[in-house]
Amino acid sequence: MHNFCTLFDSHYLSRGLAMYESLKKYCSSFHLYIFSFDDDSYNYLVSQSFEYVTVISLSELENPSLLAVKPGRSRAEYCWTCTPQVLKYSLEKFSIERCTYLDADLYFYSDPGVLINEMGDKSVLITEHRYSPRYDQSAISGIYCVQFMTFRNDSLGLHVLNWWVDACLEWCFARCEDGRFGDQKYLDDWLHRFSGVHSLEHVGGGVAPWNVQQYDFLMTPEQKIVACKRATQQQVLLIFYHFHGFKFMGDKYVELGCYEMTAKVKRLIYKPYLKHLLEIESAISNDVRGAGRINSVTPFHPSLVWGLRLLKRKLVGHMNFHSLNKILSL
Repeated sequence: MHNFCTLFDSHYLSRGLAMYESLKKYCSSFHLYIFSFDDDSYNYLVSQSFEYVTVISLSELENPSLLAVKPGRSRAEYCWTCTPQVLKYSLEKFSIERCTYLDADLYFYSDPGVLINEMGDKSVLITEHRYSPRYDQSAISGIYCVQFMTFRNDSLGLHVLNWWVDACLEWCFARCEDGRFGDQKYLDDWLHRFSGVHSLEHVGGGVAPWNVQQYDFLMTPEQKIVACKRATQQQVLLIFYHFHGFKFMGDKYVELGCYEMTAKVKRLIYKPYLKHLLEIESAISNDVRGAGRINSVTPFHPSLVWGLRLLKRKLVGHMNFHSLNKILSL
């Protein structure tokens, strides 16, 4: 059985549940530990009694070390600070052999077990950004992405994890400083700093807006999506896509992020994801009847500045702000 952990609040609730449902569809045996970062999401998740899920509140996770740094960090920075902590908590509290951290905005298209199995007897698995050349942010955001990371509950895995926990407690901010950025740039030298670390080789794991330009996609008769790496013509099943930058803008629009993507990518990848999110949003609204809407949308206030920004993005081929109907009609 594979063990996973993730963290999110009510603003990411539908995305977190979409990730869970995609995992449930393709992973035959798993357990997901969800760390809920606000009361609305916690109460909703507990009330639904989802299969193969354990819900942990923020207060259960927080320890004196976390509480000491919390006042000096933004909401996002505090979430990043907590990322290694949710892995450590899961491994120690539930005495599991290994655990894989998942960003809440991942979505699975095939069994992620093939990625975890690739690490063999290694103790830590990390995944590269694999930036397209024009979007290479390795110097700022890091070579590796904190999106899909596995730690084994052994001496090597815990050594790396505890080092990361301490590093993030000491410094974890949304700025570049002394070769650091958030919780992520710490990973850059792990292959050399530590023993037992494996960098994922499977190109179907970690497809994302910053590297999707390197892929062609095919749909098989079995409704599986094949990712074809353009440079090598290597074809593999798409395991997961990272929907970084995706957000609802009010009730009528959606933002897909600021990277170039083709109409085919929007049709094969983003359209089904949007439909799934809308179904989940509707279910959430029905389930919390009378309790008030759980807010997962970003306010949208059109302005001249916003219009000029969209025009610029359209001119350079990054026009990914659309009405819901536009995406659903692709």
